[in-house]
Amino acid sequence: MASQTERRARRTLFITSLVGFMVAMEITIISIARNQISAAFPEAEAATLSWVITAYNIGVASLLLPAGWMADRYGRKKVFLWGLGAFIFGSLLSGLASTPSLLIGARVVQSIGGAAQYPAGLALLLAAFPIENRMRAIGVWGAVSGLAAALAPSLGALLIEGFGWRAVFLINVPVALVALVAGRSWLGESTGDEVGERVDLVSVPMASLGIGALLVGLVQGGSWGWTSPVTLVGFLAGIVMLTAFFARSVTHPEPLFDLNLFRIRSYAIANVGSVFFLVAFFSWIIVLPEFIQETWGWSVLKSGFAIAPGPVVSTILSVTNGRLADRIGTQRILVVGGCAGIVGLLLHVAYTGEDPNFFLGLLVPNLTMGVAAGCSFAMLVGASMSEIAPARFGMAGAGRTTVFQLSIAIGAGLAITLVGNPTDSSAALEAMRRVWLVGAFCCLLQVLLFLFAFPKDSQRTVPTS
Repeated sequence: MASQTERRARRTLFITSLVGFMVAMEITIISIARNQISAAFPEAEAATLSWVITAYNIGVASLLLPAGWMADRYGRKKVFLWGLGAFIFGSLLSGLASTPSLLIGARVVQSIGGAAQYPAGLALLLAAFPIENRMRAIGVWGAVSGLAAALAPSLGALLIEGFGWRAVFLINVPVALVALVAGRSWLGESTGDEVGERVDLVSVPMASLGIGALLVGLVQGGSWGWTSPVTLVGFLAGIVMLTAFFARSVTHPEPLFDLNLFRIRSYAIANVGSVFFLVAFFSWIIVLPEFIQETWGWSVLKSGFAIAPGPVVSTILSVTNGRLADRIGTQRILVVGGCAGIVGLLLHVAYTGEDPNFFLGLLVPNLTMGVAAGCSFAMLVGASMSEIAPARFGMAGAGRTTVFQLSIAIGAGLAITLVGNPTDSSAALEAMRRVWLVGAFCCLLQVLLFLFAFPKDSQRTVPTS
């Protein structure tokens, strides 16, 4: 019979995975509804409606560091549940919004809840499991997020066709309510024992506004122009504020984010490796559906189902690799993931053409990229957190997720810039090949980084407090 500690750990895994599924689905599914939202608000300009997605992404990235500190200071369970409440309220407002302004405002509310889920949820999960089973738990948690990515295109298309675009927001409400009710009873509270009662309050707006300004430049640079004054001002403002934030964090006795975490080699290297992999993966996945629909002439539903096999493979491998990583560590798995990414993207270059070729041009590269994702996503989380003391779970998780969000924005901006506005199918294919080659180079950097720079298991120290 399982002990009370084991039951609580499994319940924590269930709740955090359920919320991870919902949040991961939210990132992808909203892009499926863009055309329907545009049709619902015909008077709104495309630039205005783009903020339905941008406002959420910027809100989450900007609030991660404060949310991580609050989770360690006031309690991971408390921040997690309050974040769920904000996410439910924002989802409900989004689904009922009658104007573009109300929809964008509701997405900002939703982002507050989303920001709380990442660091608090990961900290709850890590605290619930002993170190010898931690990678297995992270593998399951990552697998559920991969399943969300697999289901999002097809489920989103079905929801929109059956119930309209509002359903992609309202579907969150019952899922989050289940997690909220169960979490109140099942989750155990934990805090960071070494976290001070006060924090550098000046750093809070510096970090949030700096990350937000930088993300605005990355997300909007493609439409505004990378050399336009407003884009350059966004980048400059972000760099200045983040530089000031880092300077204060070095000297302040109670920083919002402890930069000494980057002195932990595994944490620093894994975050750099995350940038390489995430830029490669998201530059690939963000523009691929549009290429299939515009160049091959496939419907949204057909392209969604065609892309799904890769994330399914990723889901399966995340679970098995989590168990494997508990025995051999994450380093070799991440090297395999980078190699699979190189092969998958080069298969696209070799076999994907202007005419539909499902097997060699899509399925085989897609399955190979599924292997890359299954060997990378959850493993990067485990690698980055492997030497983090429990007292810093929330803060370190927030820093890792901030890197994650910025990397997605870089990948998206890079892909959109490289693709541009092709005039015909030949130009579209050439643009996609540029994306695939850059992605393959990023995966090569991932391989080299974990092969030569990441510390071996014998060189790492696993803290217990």
